[in-house]
Amino acid sequence: MDALFSFTFYYPLLMAYMWIIGALFYYYHRERVDRRVPSDPPELPDYPGVSFLIPCHNESESVIDTIESVIVQQYPVFEIIAINDASDDDTGQILDELATKHDRLRVIHFNINQGKAMGLRMAAMASRYEYLICLDGDAILDPYASKWIMRHFVNGPRVGAVTGNPRVRNRTTLLGKIQVGEFSSIIGLIKRAQRIYGRIFTVSGVVAAFRKEALQKVGFWNLNTVTEDIDISWRLQLGHWDIRYEPNALCWILMPEKLLGLWRQRLRWAQGGIEALMLHGKALRHWHSRRMWLVMAELVVSSFWAYAMLASFSLWGLGQFVDLPPALQAPGIIPGWTGVLLGFTCLVQFGVSLAIDSRYEPRLSRYYYWMVWYPLLYWVLQALATCVAVPKALSSGLKTRGTWTSPDRGISASKAPGKS
Repeated sequence: MDALFSFTFYYPLLMAYMWIIGALFYYYHRERVDRRVPSDPPELPDYPGVSFLIPCHNESESVIDTIESVIVQQYPVFEIIAINDASDDDTGQILDELATKHDRLRVIHFNINQGKAMGLRMAAMASRYEYLICLDGDAILDPYASKWIMRHFVNGPRVGAVTGNPRVRNRTTLLGKIQVGEFSSIIGLIKRAQRIYGRIFTVSGVVAAFRKEALQKVGFWNLNTVTEDIDISWRLQLGHWDIRYEPNALCWILMPEKLLGLWRQRLRWAQGGIEALMLHGKALRHWHSRRMWLVMAELVVSSFWAYAMLASFSLWGLGQFVDLPPALQAPGIIPGWTGVLLGFTCLVQFGVSLAIDSRYEPRLSRYYYWMVWYPLLYWVLQALATCVAVPKALSSGLKTRGTWTSPDRGISASKAPGKS
């Protein structure tokens, strides 16, 4: 059991340095050489038309801001298709009123809750243009994001998708502040590193762009997964399409600020990863899929780590009441020097990532203090979510149609600024 307990400490240590090294390589070889800031995108040789797809379900408090952020995009040719997926509030009415004011906006109404994947499918089929930028109905897109995204498609014929750079905008609670750092130190850092190591685990569902030809060849979004963004990312890359990460394509998003909302979100993310492994496990065996092996290995090992963490905590707790055999006795939950090393590594990782991302948010460093709480809260939450997600994904059998449920968008969602 000593090996199992050691694994729970050394695995996150190894992965942290992998992400740090990969992200630094990405930064020095790609971001640092480009002196442009997000508000100064490069001029493109061509500006092909873009269709913005915005699926909505009960977005009355935020959809106006979302549509307005797209209307003012600094891009010459685009249309907007909003999908009202059987909203219970007045989202549909708001969208219809906006359509009368903006000629670029068209609205599709569903009478029955069909889910985000179906909404995106229908909007893609109704779209006029080859390039699709998908945006959640509670997100605010930076005015120059579309130009930054489109440079990848214009210059890369094998680019099937581009994922943007989500930034958390509701920051009034401890959870909100921690997630500001998380999207930089964990999500942004990992996407940079994955671009260096080969493949990206997933595009950001809140802001991602696609080439319609690539979507057609892989069959569009899957209707029976809980996270359509993870599944489409794997299918595109298994179909030998490239996925790029564009840190200048900023998008301001709302995140859960209550533990229950955060739990539901992380459980859905964890289940989506397991479902992707179930769906594409056979394809991943082939040599031509080898560039996805590292992504697959990280998912499998991290899932094992979650169960190892659960076993360690369970054995420690049991050992407080029962005399266990020496082989099953877990060390104390207060770590020794390995924990100190792990904590130091976390602070290094947070420092590196916040330094890189300060280019996009100059005052980002003020959230460094709040990241001290990240391992204590999020590692435990993620481990528990994975342990629950694995049997849940296996029992569902991928036979359930994904439909909308209104997520937790933060305690102060209606007052969250576009930037801060």
